[in-house]
Amino acid sequence: MEAAAQLLAQGGREAVSSRAVSAAAGVQAPTIYRQFGDMQGLLDAVARETLARYVAEEATFDPTDDPAQDLRRGWDIHVAFGLANPAVYGLMYGNRAALPATQAAHDGLEILQGLINRVAQAGRLRVSVPRATQLIAAAGQGVTLELIATPPQARDPQLATAMREAVMSAVLTAQAPVDSSGEQPGPQRVAARAVALQAVLAEAPDILSVAERQLLEEWLERLAKVEVSS
Repeated sequence: MEAAAQLLAQGGREAVSSRAVSAAAGVQAPTIYRQFGDMQGLLDAVARETLARYVAEEATFDPTDDPAQDLRRGWDIHVAFGLANPAVYGLMYGNRAALPATQAAHDGLEILQGLINRVAQAGRLRVSVPRATQLIAAAGQGVTLELIATPPQARDPQLATAMREAVMSAVLTAQAPVDSSGEQPGPQRVAARAVALQAVLAEAPDILSVAERQLLEEWLERLAKVEVSS
């Protein structure tokens, strides 16, 4: 894995062949297939290990009392990871139309969903958790790939932050104005509360029947969209 990671960083995906990896690692080529199934399995393992190492060394996901700010921090960490590991990031997200998502990409998505769930439970999400996840993932991957493709001296240092705030304004409830009770007014409050209940519904799985749960989920999905249609 270390040999493959070094080759990937030095020469990109094209440099990581079974012959090159086995020579650099001092093993026979069949060892790769015995341990990882195929070269894609090896590359996926490298991507997962690189992502895990980056999170452990460069970032902490210990939650604070501000889940919206934690979500912003998660965005910044994602972009920084891509810029620090462009070849690995390209493996994870660079050719999604032609290749299935890697396990490392799934791992990253799980981290994002956890951050968004906390925002929803706090009543700060104006769209459903799946919708917010899609929006933030698409925007974050897009801006990171754009920055990777741009020569460092030509990069806009504010691009990722501007994109982040544009997406956050689309998925987070505004902190103001509020009514006399300190709540968000009208449809925005209804949507945020519906999304919050969606986020915690799984914590009480035995209270409702399957039919009741399906009906409630349909209602909540409709209420979560009330602000958009109002």
